[in-house]
Amino acid sequence: MRSIFMKSPSPTRTTPSGSPLHHTFTDSLMEENIEAAETIITKWDSLYGDNDAPYCNIASLFSESNREEEAKQYLSSIKGLQKAMHYLASHQSDSDQLVRAQTLMQTAMKRLEREFQQILKSSRNYLDPESVSTHSSSSRPSVSRSSFSDFDEDDDSENETESIPEVERVSAVAMADLRAIAEAMISAGYAKECFKIYKTIRKSVVDEALYNLGVERALSFQQIQKMEWEALEAKIKNWLNAVRPSVKTVFYGERILCDQVFAVSPAITESCFTYILSEGALALFGFPGNVAKCKRTPEKMFRILDLYEAVSDLWSEIESIFSFESTSIVRSAAVNSLVRLGDAVRTMLTDFETAIQKYSTKTMVPGGGIHPLTRYVMNYISFLADYSGVLSDIVFDWPLSVQSPLPESYFVSPDKDENISSPISVRLAWLILVMLCKLDGKAEMYKDVALSYLFLANNLQYVINKVRRSNLKLLLGDDWVTTHEQKVRKYASNYERMGWSKVIASLPGNPTEEIPTDQVIDHFRKFNSAFEEAYKKQSSWIVADPKLRDDIKISFARRIGPVYKDFFDNYGGVQLMNEMSIVKYTPDELGNYCSDLFFGSGGSGSVSSNSSLGGRSL
Repeated sequence: MRSIFMKSPSPTRTTPSGSPLHHTFTDSLMEENIEAAETIITKWDSLYGDNDAPYCNIASLFSESNREEEAKQYLSSIKGLQKAMHYLASHQSDSDQLVRAQTLMQTAMKRLEREFQQILKSSRNYLDPESVSTHSSSSRPSVSRSSFSDFDEDDDSENETESIPEVERVSAVAMADLRAIAEAMISAGYAKECFKIYKTIRKSVVDEALYNLGVERALSFQQIQKMEWEALEAKIKNWLNAVRPSVKTVFYGERILCDQVFAVSPAITESCFTYILSEGALALFGFPGNVAKCKRTPEKMFRILDLYEAVSDLWSEIESIFSFESTSIVRSAAVNSLVRLGDAVRTMLTDFETAIQKYSTKTMVPGGGIHPLTRYVMNYISFLADYSGVLSDIVFDWPLSVQSPLPESYFVSPDKDENISSPISVRLAWLILVMLCKLDGKAEMYKDVALSYLFLANNLQYVINKVRRSNLKLLLGDDWVTTHEQKVRKYASNYERMGWSKVIASLPGNPTEEIPTDQVIDHFRKFNSAFEEAYKKQSSWIVADPKLRDDIKISFARRIGPVYKDFFDNYGGVQLMNEMSIVKYTPDELGNYCSDLFFGSGGSGSVSSNSSLGGRSL
């Protein structure tokens, strides 16, 4: 018994030449692997027919009916064949079995290559970027097979997949099949063939998706520079509509697909993704930078800000999607566009300030109404306030540089509100101050001092209204509004004092005091003359804001009305009997005349908003 168990005879067989060959248990297993592989590989190879036959006519190993059994068995046999080949290469490198295994492997890879291509084409509608970006196959582990080896395990997910939408289910299954095939081919040394098929088909899908979104590739800086603004603005609008779905759908979806299909090889994932997307991404992210280099005028500011905002908002996605070293050029293109756009905005802000300072039109607004400069600048700045978030990024490290410090009285903020001290708040406030200083010079052009004050009150009130009704209110704060409302009241008071001083002086200091008849007559005559002169002159003057108009009228009525009424009640009755030409106005008539003031000859204070600061009508 000991001799039987201690002495294990080694089985032997002979080669075709008759020489004995040492044969082990492992040899038998490897032979069985080759036999099993040959059976299924040969079976499916016979289903090909003509190698040039259309793919739609080829029986698919990964169809619904075959996937669970045939595909699993096929891929499992390839793994066994690989083991046999590795073993034979190490122990029997000149064996006929190794040649046989290599031939079978070539046949199997040919089959998988065609299956890979067929799945990519037949599932194109389910592997479009939108479908893939909506969900990642990793989020559905019950549907997708995480690796080539998962085909060895039973898939017990049928019940779990019933609730998954059809598009998502098919997409996830297709990605799992592609991944299993890719892993098998890469493991067998056929990565190049797999890569070639994938990049060719997927690049056409991505290119078509970008084309449908309106992404243009042939626009050089020279071409953009030669465009009329209307044409360029239309292209900017198209770009703005395309950039978000391009990043969040096309680029993101393709990144997910590459990551899933080539999960076994990060190097191939990177190579595929870079080849497929670099061209389109560079065209997309290069466009804003080229626009930023074009001639800069005020009307282009807001489109430049739109471009900056779009790229800035998507930067985290861009950085994540194009995280490979080989796609750093794409990240650089996006960053360069942001830099150029930011530089363009800073230049245009500087040019805008300079244009305000150099504004030299000497045409006076009739009636002291709203100046075109005020309308244009405030509309422009209120639009800028809508981009406060973007502008804050752009001017964050760009300190305001002026010849004199910003007047402390301009910002009265006891608690030093953080908003008012932000770079963008200070910069927009400075632009308003530059304009107000310019308006002070415009006010001096009026020969009538009262009208100059009314002009200042009108325009500052317009500024306040614009601030109140826009995001400027959030940036400048309540204290800014309160301070400037006080200035409006001061201007209005100065107007009233200068414009109606003769009328007020014509009445007695104490209208109820007994005075001689000749002085009464003199007071009425002086009042009539002063009022008529003031009314005639001011009937064409304008107060555009209804509330300011009412406030001025109420203030004027309080100063003149009661005094005149008392004087009229005490002396007007006697004079009406004897001197009809002396008393021309009853208190009610006086009030009616005053209520008709400040509408201007046209009944309103509106003027044209065209300005020499730029060609865009705001």
